[in-house]
Amino acid sequence: MIILKLPEEIEKARASNRIVAEVLSRLREKIKPGVKTKELDKLAEEITAKRGAKPAFKGYRGYPFALCVSVNDVVVHGMPSDRVLEAGDIVGLDFGVFYDGFYGDAAITLPVDKVSEKAEKLMQVTEQSLYAGIEQAKSGNRLGDISAAVQDTVEKAGYSVVRDFVGHGIGKNLHEEPQIPNFGKKGRGIELKRGMILAIEPMVNEGKCHVKVLQDGWTVVTQDGSLSAHFEHSVAITDDGPEILSRLN
Repeated sequence: MIILKLPEEIEKARASNRIVAEVLSRLREKIKPGVKTKELDKLAEEITAKRGAKPAFKGYRGYPFALCVSVNDVVVHGMPSDRVLEAGDIVGLDFGVFYDGFYGDAAITLPVDKVSEKAEKLMQVTEQSLYAGIEQAKSGNRLGDISAAVQDTVEKAGYSVVRDFVGHGIGKNLHEEPQIPNFGKKGRGIELKRGMILAIEPMVNEGKCHVKVLQDGWTVVTQDGSLSAHFEHSVAITDDGPEILSRLN
């Protein structure tokens, strides 16, 4: 069942997503060679606590950390550890909070110092595909319009969209209906309506789309070892079009 949010509920979702945006902004400043990924997790949790919020992921289905940190060929759900970031890495940061009854969720992929041109391009295209999808998040459009916009952007650049993991509705629950694939056909799927909040999140591989889950039960990597990037925003569908909730400005 898809839950449409009232204006006052969107206001609460906006507040939780602003905390997410603040945390990701602070983490962005910390990304440099020599930083351990578990240090990023610690900082994310500290900032969240100061804002009176709770990390959304910690304890969710048993996940033990506040932050997902996905480096290079890790697609999503990378677990913080003693791994040290190195110049040339790319690192995906996926973070969510629960605040005043509502969840916020967003992700970014960042370069560690100077990265290769191909890594830079992968991140650029993935972020572009996110915004192409967001542009289609309008009342009266279809879910497939979002999916097709993401897929078209990615595949025109020669990359692959991950098919095993998808975006989702979000609100009083971290994962709500509808699921939002990053591939599909225009004009297909449910009609988008005012009051929906959608977590749109392209996961894009430099090589093939195939992924596998490691033995820890969480870490998802590309099967062919190619780089992967991930960007996400929580977006409200309003009378004035899509509103990105998970950014500071």
